[in-house]
Amino acid sequence: MFILAILLVSLRTITIMIMPSAPTLMKQNQATTGHRCLVIIPTYNEKENIESIIRYVFGLSHPFDILVIDDGSPDGTAGIVKGLQGEFAQLHLIERSGKLGLGTAYITGFKWSIEQGYDYTFEMDADFSHNPDDLIRLYKACSEDGADMSIGSRYVTGVNVVNWPMGRVLMSYYASKYVRIVTGMKVHDATAGFVCYSNRLLRSMELDKIRFKGYAFQIEMKFTATKMGAKVSEVPIIFTNRVLGTSKMSGGIFSEAVFGVIRLKLSSLTRKYPAIQ
Repeated sequence: MFILAILLVSLRTITIMIMPSAPTLMKQNQATTGHRCLVIIPTYNEKENIESIIRYVFGLSHPFDILVIDDGSPDGTAGIVKGLQGEFAQLHLIERSGKLGLGTAYITGFKWSIEQGYDYTFEMDADFSHNPDDLIRLYKACSEDGADMSIGSRYVTGVNVVNWPMGRVLMSYYASKYVRIVTGMKVHDATAGFVCYSNRLLRSMELDKIRFKGYAFQIEMKFTATKMGAKVSEVPIIFTNRVLGTSKMSGGIFSEAVFGVIRLKLSSLTRKYPAIQ
């Protein structure tokens, strides 16, 4: 019995010695995924949501880095992010001087992602209207199924929107129908802002030629990708209207999308688009 007890203690000791710690396991899991993924979250007055969305994304089973691009939020959004950077090494922040537009924020983020050598880059809102769990589905559509761009689509399987006023649902739905007719794109949700890009696609895009700043920016990115011959996939999601904070939607943003689509189509008739490298 005495010898058996010694053997059991020795076995436990050996097991403890060879089992890696939790942080080591996390690093191993990140290493085995192979791909570096960056989620870009543009913010303006999102103090109610920003910490929760950051913690949620970092709690997902797949490792994602986060880049917050804050346009001078007077409510202290950037300060909250700075406070979390000491806890999360994968959290990054770019502060801008004021409201310079959604499109310019994403272009800034795309360029930063390319410089840092990421493999996939995501667009996502801060207000939980996009379910962070769907990041993994968008990632797999690109990394496993070969898409160059995957879109979290509200309309590919009907109308999957929760808590939006009916007028806004109809406006968004028929805007996407209008875009399909004018541009000839097959994308059902052209104004979607929940997107995964392969950085192979982003590196090949002429990002400085992307002109629009509001919802038309989302249309222009998808239109440009299709003109470049990209494989575009729509992943059905359920879009939930924000609970906290204030919507940034305005009539000017919508008008840009309506009239910008016509200009986009006309300019494409004489423009030569680059091939994906």
